[in-house]
Amino acid sequence: MGAGGKFCTFAAMAKRRILYISHEIKPYFPDNILSKAGLAFPKKMNDQGHEIRVFMPRFGAINERRHQLHEVIRLSGINVVINDLDQPLIIKVASVPGVRIQVYFIDNEDFFKRKGTWEDKDGKFYKDNGERSLFFCKSVIETIKKLGWQPDVVHFMGWMSTAMPLYIRQFNAEDPHFKDAKLVYSLFGDGFEGHLDDGLYRGMEFDGVKDMEPFKTPSTDNLYAGAVSHVDAVLQMSSDVPQAQLDAATAAGVPIHDGTAYLTEPGGLNSFYDSLFAE
Repeated sequence: MGAGGKFCTFAAMAKRRILYISHEIKPYFPDNILSKAGLAFPKKMNDQGHEIRVFMPRFGAINERRHQLHEVIRLSGINVVINDLDQPLIIKVASVPGVRIQVYFIDNEDFFKRKGTWEDKDGKFYKDNGERSLFFCKSVIETIKKLGWQPDVVHFMGWMSTAMPLYIRQFNAEDPHFKDAKLVYSLFGDGFEGHLDDGLYRGMEFDGVKDMEPFKTPSTDNLYAGAVSHVDAVLQMSSDVPQAQLDAATAAGVPIHDGTAYLTEPGGLNSFYDSLFAE
């Protein structure tokens, strides 16, 4: 086998640091295509020897005693600025039973203590879901820095993470924690009716974010359009992903890969991740 073959063999065996970000993960969220992938992907990659970190919001509906969440004191104590207000960040962690992975939870008394996830008891979207989303994104970035951990791949799932690729590309492109990371967004066809409040846009405007036009009217399609324009690859995980989201990736020159097989065979992510680093 020639030198090229040896290189490919080595690349296929590469062990990577992979950061997974999803607002829905089993067993902390009911079964659906997104929450299952949120668990299956990091579990499989961990089983195959990669170093993984997993983040989600600590929604009030998550029973801390039953799931044995506990605060990580050394990581807490950071303040995250949202619309000119300092918001204290609390980091909690739990081990997923029988899976051998830990999940880090982003918590804050104002944003996540309430019992609902995104809706109140009357089924109405919370008026600060935009700010909650931005707090989640900025908090994950700050926590990774405090961990001193450098992911090779950042893999996003769900609409609450949509601002994060832009924040990594604009504000952290030269930060050693993120400068060499490949960004991937999985699209599942999930979302919500209507659009978020203006808290996300106002917070991004306060931070001086550029290229934020899609976030001005934060519908599901616009949020994902804003996200996929700033990643290295998109995985289409369902046949019902809106065409507008796929078109946004195509317009930005971002390749779209069929990821549906990874839902049943998540080990296939290995070769996909390797392809991101191919010359």
